[in-house]
Amino acid sequence: MKRLPRFFNLSRRGLIVLTSLLLLSLPATAAAEYVSIQRDKVNIRSGPSTDHAIVWEVFRGFPLQILERRGEWARVSDFENDQGWIYIPLVSNTKTLIVRVNTANMRGGPGTNHEVIASVRYGVIFEPLERRGDWIRVRHSDGATGWISASLLWPADII
Repeated sequence: MKRLPRFFNLSRRGLIVLTSLLLLSLPATAAAEYVSIQRDKVNIRSGPSTDHAIVWEVFRGFPLQILERRGEWARVSDFENDQGWIYIPLVSNTKTLIVRVNTANMRGGPGTNHEVIASVRYGVIFEPLERRGDWIRVRHSDGATGWISASLLWPADII
């Protein structure tokens, strides 16, 4: 049987150190990039130019995830995983969330033990204010604030 060179004969501690060094040398995974729409009636297109077909229309505050950039255009995905292209000057770095379930309870505090202060429907947009565990404190454009479980919102990792 052929023997491996001495440097392959690592102790358990040496193997842990080597593995740690290799993991540290890997590039960090980039955090997802989210944007929101600046105004109503913004077109999402099938490709990165106005020559491409309009595939759907979005409204002010609608959150999107940027998947790719190409010049002044970005390929985006929404909370239903629909994808298309948007002209970048039409988006803002303002963070927003959207309710992704039929009905979500907005509560007075971060937990199911708190009073339900509103019932919120699918597609309603909120501004994220803070996070406590699996709960996000949100504000609606009408000024109403409360807590909603992050599992009912998209994107849940925005805050």
